[in-house]
Amino acid sequence: MDLHAWITQQVDETEAEGRAVLLDPTPLLRRCEADRRILARHRIDPAFPAFPGACEGCGLDDWGLPNIESVNDCPELLDLAHAHGITDEILASLDRPTPPEPEPRDSRRLGLGDIHATPPITTSQVPAALRGPRWKP
Repeated sequence: MDLHAWITQQVDETEAEGRAVLLDPTPLLRRCEADRRILARHRIDPAFPAFPGACEGCGLDDWGLPNIESVNDCPELLDLAHAHGITDEILASLDRPTPPEPEPRDSRRLGLGDIHATPPITTSQVPAALRGPRWKP
């Protein structure tokens, strides 16, 4: 269960308590509806498989990547969780989505790490015609 699921569970319980109260439950039920609207916006974004827990409601950065890589770190959801009484222990016990394991590489294809780099050029190899008055070899 991640933070989103935990808050949803808390809202369900609060709503059930609100319906069981003999007083006017309207304000409590309105609060639950507002929480559900926030939960509907700040949920896991399926468009980013490399970031399996990315928060859809927190948007994208300038590179087109998720601003928040895990709904457990979403500031909106953390505020909602605080209102529903989350503790540090509960937050630490929640699941954190992990990216999928990379597929094994085909051994016949060369990767960037397999290509040998050219040897570095040292300053002693610079021709005398290009050396300035303050040249240090």
